[in-house]
Amino acid sequence: MNYIAGILTVFLVIDCLILILLVLVQLPKKDAGAGLAFGGGAADALFGAGSGNALTKITKWATGILFVLALALGYVEENLHSSNTSAFEKALQQQQSQSPMAPSPAPQSTAPSTAPATPAIPLTVPSSSTPATPVTSTNSPAK
Repeated sequence: MNYIAGILTVFLVIDCLILILLVLVQLPKKDAGAGLAFGGGAADALFGAGSGNALTKITKWATGILFVLALALGYVEENLHSSNTSAFEKALQQQQSQSPMAPSPAPQSTAPSTAPATPAIPLTVPSSSTPATPVTSTNSPAK
């Protein structure tokens, strides 16, 4: 299946390049556009005076092929990735199906803890007129 995705990708890139060239070679309307800058007159020499119709038809076919290739490549890639599960995923699924669900842990009580509380930091900001005094911890020994 990998080789089909590779072949479709190569054809898609080639079709994109052909479509880009077809759009650039087409005759511009009212003597302006990228077709004139990239040799719009060369289409007359290559395909004849009625080249607008031939290039238009080829562009429509290339666009249709582009959409079909894109959809086919998306379908192939989806099937390729959904059918190839890794060994890790298989082992994980097997382990989950064999082992019963672990019991949920007991809920924690909301009783206050007996651990000593840390000293709170004051939330007030000293005013600019009074000098700031250092805050000392209540747990440190006095000197």
